[in-house]
Amino acid sequence: MIPHDIHLRIGSLLFDGVDQIDLTGPFEVLSRIPNSTYRIYGKTAEPVRDLKGLRLAPDATLAEAPPLDVLHVPGGFGQEALMEDAEVLGWIRHQSAGACSIFSVCTGALLCGAAGLLKGRRATTHWASFHLLPYFGAIPVNERVVVDGALVFAAGVTAGIDGALRLAAELRGDEAAQAIQLHMVYAPEPPFNSGTPETAPAAIVEQALLAMRSITARRETTARRAAARLGIAIPAAAAG
Repeated sequence: MIPHDIHLRIGSLLFDGVDQIDLTGPFEVLSRIPNSTYRIYGKTAEPVRDLKGLRLAPDATLAEAPPLDVLHVPGGFGQEALMEDAEVLGWIRHQSAGACSIFSVCTGALLCGAAGLLKGRRATTHWASFHLLPYFGAIPVNERVVVDGALVFAAGVTAGIDGALRLAAELRGDEAAQAIQLHMVYAPEPPFNSGTPETAPAAIVEQALLAMRSITARRETTARRAAARLGIAIPAAAAG
């Protein structure tokens, strides 16, 4: 836990094609952390749209960001376009070097991996990209939230809220996180038990896999290039 009298600078990466709840779910938590400042940073100051068209705007550019104490990297289909973006990957590496916590949500983990942050780390990501984690040297852990030292990983989309609450507890203690959860009235009661491939009906899983087949294939191709660039031997199971 960080002493409460130390002010925390929290920043999220914003990009075109982000999944807005990867950003806005954690925002609901991170923006409420006591004695902190929360800002959103993009490659430019121009607004972007999330993968469903929601218009979002950064507070400042990557170049204008101060050294952050907490770095939040969301995911979404737009992550793929940044996997070989030297400016963004360099910014993630630079900020993570001085941060006390790095928090990825969904396929934000792949961006962290492309930046070289996952080697030897326990990690998770969205179930459709979970098999790609070894390409970045990570140890895949099939859990909703995974913590490995300063790194916190949320599996996908709504898991970002759970991960952010876990992070809030790490930073300011359980009581602070519980107060945030209460303010958010975060007590989910989903109408269906279909939130993971293990619990969803097989036909629903098959439909989801089919819908994501194209982006998953592109991500695998990019992950293979990242593995070569990072000097990571692709495990035999993944290579097949």
